[in-house]
Amino acid sequence: MTQDVLNRAPDDRVQALDSDGEIVDPDLIPDLSDESLVSMYRDMRFARRFDERMISLQRQGRLGTYSSLAGQEGSQIGSTYALADEDTIFYQYREHGALVARGLPWEYVLYWMGHEAGNAALGDVNVFPLNISIGAHLPHAVGWSWAAKKKGDERAGVVHFGDGATSEGDFHEAMNFAGVFETPTVFFCNNNQWAISVPRERQTASRTLAQKADAYGFDGVQVDGMDPLATYSVTEAARERAVGANGGEQEPIFIEAVQYRFGAHTTADDPDVYRDDAEVEEWRERDSLDRMEAFLRNCNLLDDEKIDVMDDTIDERLGEIIDNAEAHAPDPTDLFTDVYDESTSNIDEQREYFEGLRERHGDDALLESE
Repeated sequence: MTQDVLNRAPDDRVQALDSDGEIVDPDLIPDLSDESLVSMYRDMRFARRFDERMISLQRQGRLGTYSSLAGQEGSQIGSTYALADEDTIFYQYREHGALVARGLPWEYVLYWMGHEAGNAALGDVNVFPLNISIGAHLPHAVGWSWAAKKKGDERAGVVHFGDGATSEGDFHEAMNFAGVFETPTVFFCNNNQWAISVPRERQTASRTLAQKADAYGFDGVQVDGMDPLATYSVTEAARERAVGANGGEQEPIFIEAVQYRFGAHTTADDPDVYRDDAEVEEWRERDSLDRMEAFLRNCNLLDDEKIDVMDDTIDERLGEIIDNAEAHAPDPTDLFTDVYDESTSNIDEQREYFEGLRERHGDDALLESE
């Protein structure tokens, strides 16, 4: 993808497909094989179904508090498909789709069941542990990117965050450092219009979030985040610029992906309190799954039969992932494993005391609420 796609005004939103899946800019359709285009849609569909299953498990008491991604599949899948496998992803807590595009280790579900083993498994697909505190992972991403540059690696650090994170000091510190030291960082802002119950217009007086990059000496671009092909093209160009492809200089780039969160902030949230159903339905008309499906049907790459087969495969794999997670037998002594790199005498004493309690009383007695 030509770098021209990045040389736009911050409010000149990049779009390849309209909400009906019709091509509005042929130059922005990525040069991908038919198989890759269908695979992208399959992963988007998998991410939506994963989301539905996770919410269902949480409602049944089989999963902890969960953050829904519905509405944001286009930006998450499209952007991750544009990366090299060796690029490292840093994310907040809603970018499950990025993990789907990286193969989604089944252990990931363990994290949402309360086990840190789910975070550890992400390292195998070049994804840093999930971050809950808003914006705190941005400086980590910049630090990693700077280290990659120092080592001479042609790898990008891609950091996902929401529009609410742009109000955090970590965001500004990370952007400033990246600009000064020209780190190969792609800042990917998933602007889903709501920071829990605070609307985007209450976050900042800036016309766009993309223009915030100007203050730190690098470019910002705004893309239709519910258009997976436009998101792919923009991220591909941003990644090339970040790593200094084709002999260029390494430098950071800021992407604002404009989209919408269809569901609640988390399963502990009630969005009906702060937003209107009419607004949600208006954004649902732009659903990335619908427009990608329409595009593929127009290209004769998708039909009802292929979708049925796709759904059967998705449900089968999801069943395996959930079965594996629920069959996991946690070891309570793991509580002490990663407190320090090397255990201390104090930690050893606590572990021995805990194991003594288990031996004397049994786990069932220790789990009783009274």
